[in-house]
Amino acid sequence: MSMATSAGIAAGVLALTFAVRPIEAIDAQQQAAVTPKTPAATDTDWPQWRGPTRDGSVAGALPAQWPEALKKRWEIPVGAGHASPVVSGNRVVVIAREGDEEIVRALDLASGKEIWRAAYRAPYDINPAAWAHGAGPKSTPAIAGGRVFTLGIGGILSAFDLATGSLIWRVPAPAVLPQYGSVTSPLTDGTSVIVHVGGYENGALTSFDAATGKPRWQWNGDGPGSGSPIIATFGGVRQVIAQTQKLLVGLDASTGTLLWQLPFTTDFDQNAFTPIVFQDLLINAGLDAPLTAIRPKLDGGKWNCETVWTNPQTPMFMSSPVLIGGTIYGLTVRSRGQFVAIDATSGKTLWHTQGREGENASMMGSRSWLLASTTDGNLVVARANPQKYDEVRRYQISQSALWAHPAITGSSIIVKDVDKVICWSF
Repeated sequence: MSMATSAGIAAGVLALTFAVRPIEAIDAQQQAAVTPKTPAATDTDWPQWRGPTRDGSVAGALPAQWPEALKKRWEIPVGAGHASPVVSGNRVVVIAREGDEEIVRALDLASGKEIWRAAYRAPYDINPAAWAHGAGPKSTPAIAGGRVFTLGIGGILSAFDLATGSLIWRVPAPAVLPQYGSVTSPLTDGTSVIVHVGGYENGALTSFDAATGKPRWQWNGDGPGSGSPIIATFGGVRQVIAQTQKLLVGLDASTGTLLWQLPFTTDFDQNAFTPIVFQDLLINAGLDAPLTAIRPKLDGGKWNCETVWTNPQTPMFMSSPVLIGGTIYGLTVRSRGQFVAIDATSGKTLWHTQGREGENASMMGSRSWLLASTTDGNLVVARANPQKYDEVRRYQISQSALWAHPAITGSSIIVKDVDKVICWSF
């Protein structure tokens, strides 16, 4: 990929393999003068992939008793794609495709009314192997600091003003894409947004200045996977942890320095799992790869990763689990989809369902409840019970395939199916 570094990058920033020329950048003072006040965020926001803590945990109150039926509040056609909706204040933000354009919309949480839209041309030729999932974007936006960050399926990275939808900066598409398009979701970290840009055999896990789009650091040791990075602290060091095309890596979150790496590959280079953390354990999985807990630690000035346990009976793919108490609840690919509960300390399987739950499930939970939305459009509600599978309700929340992760805010569950955003209340 032949691309130059952005003009004006401060001295000391690593030279970039990729050009990250933010276009249409707006002076911060000018932006402040013309931008309406952004609605205040709330403690029930769902601002990024898998929610506030990026692990499927639901902080808001869920019903003590679930109703016999959910109430549909509104339904809005928005276009194709499986990117999850995100929520900040009274705004629901979603990215989808119509024709050759990707369109980012902000919708009113109460009514579904469109507040603003931002459209841009984004031609994309889908890999035939991924034809069933369509050409729409799959990367979930992130909201932080009054900005919306999106990564289109063709690799266009954009920052929009949350209040108005005005473009703040943009990084153009790379010359080489991942095999199945850009899927990994942006990760915000203070005044930075971290995205694995680039493509097959040629990527760069990069920290961008959230206000300007200028890169702060970059690690270009591998192409992006299809999972999404997280931040966790091991050995007293805050780390960006990500599945890449061929590796599981930990980078220093402040500098991008590679701390440790482990070989990790799956069939067809489909690394599509977002790791979770339990105490000092990092839990990872993949297609036909065992669920595994490792302990990254600094020993004698060197990092090493001890394997604490593996569970080969519960491989997971495109479905990341949720941790409730000391129990991991997830969906294994075995038997066409089994819900499972696994002890996080030992890796022992506690229970599993018979199977045929779905090709994929988005796993969420609170102290009391386990929630799973499945590809056949169901929302399954069960008690968070490590002793047995204890299903309470099963709701039909979509009439088409449901791959996107729902957003839960207040008493609302917001889903993106094949071409619509639907808001349910409980």
